[in-house]
Amino acid sequence: MLARSAAGLYWMGRYLERAGHLCRLLKQQTESLVDSPPRDIYFGWHRIYGALQREPHTGTLEFDSDDLFTLVDSFTLTDDLTFELTNPDSIRSCFVQGRENARQMRHHISAEMWTCLNQSYLRLQNMEIQDIWRTSPEDFYAETAAEIDTFRGVTSSTLYRDDAWHFVQLGSYVERAQLSSSLLIAQIDAVRLFEVPADAYWTSLLRHYHAFEAYNRASTAAIEPWRVLDQLVTNSQLPDSLSLSVSELCTELLAVGLGPDARSTARTRKQAERLRQLVTDGWSGASDRYTLLRDVRDACRELHQLVTTTYFDYPVVAPVTERASGIDQ
Repeated sequence: MLARSAAGLYWMGRYLERAGHLCRLLKQQTESLVDSPPRDIYFGWHRIYGALQREPHTGTLEFDSDDLFTLVDSFTLTDDLTFELTNPDSIRSCFVQGRENARQMRHHISAEMWTCLNQSYLRLQNMEIQDIWRTSPEDFYAETAAEIDTFRGVTSSTLYRDDAWHFVQLGSYVERAQLSSSLLIAQIDAVRLFEVPADAYWTSLLRHYHAFEAYNRASTAAIEPWRVLDQLVTNSQLPDSLSLSVSELCTELLAVGLGPDARSTARTRKQAERLRQLVTDGWSGASDRYTLLRDVRDACRELHQLVTTTYFDYPVVAPVTERASGIDQ
């Protein structure tokens, strides 16, 4: 596969994974605007922006106990994370970039994938924050997240299991692992900032990962922060757990085979294995799990850079031609 094609498929997987993750977070956040106190609402904004590791385009996010300012801030922040094209992490930006990568890779993806993605893109193309705010913004995020899930299902049922499939999956799992580690770090930071031990903050995190029922089955105890983290990191039966994401990206990395340079490929695979050990062996024996999560996030970024240099942006070496015998060149 051409490096350009591999990169386009990999980034398509990353962008759509990011959009789905943000849709679920914003669905929870907009639902909380109805009857939650300002502190709870600002907790959610700090968690989202902390996970993205960026500040709002309007400036630093500061807590305001006034209900009216809280609603105004929420309107502006929702717009920034949903429709703002200058924000590379907004849902619209992710769809624009994901669709553009898909458009360039039309010869590698199925017609059903293109139709599904293009329809979602066209629905979002002319929408603005006022269009969703006047009714139920949480319905918009639920519908958009469902469309992304549909795209994943169409991809799974129609895409040939060649390198195209593996690069799409690799991008999705690298993005998911990085987003998960960043969100868990942001959760801990927000809890410390607001000094809130309330169960609701951790329950919302479990619900984001579709893990609330699994947590209740595994534990009869009340919601305990570190038990929640254990579940979200180590439970390989959860579809979005950190351990499963890392395990799957290691599998996909082996499936795409060797890059042009064997040493670069070996470094990439070694980094993936290091990431797996951090999540499995490292977590169980870690005394400072917050620092470990930061190490995992940094390892995900390093792995992305190695994947890029191994499969997409590797140096092109001109073939060596033998000198003709007896002829000076």
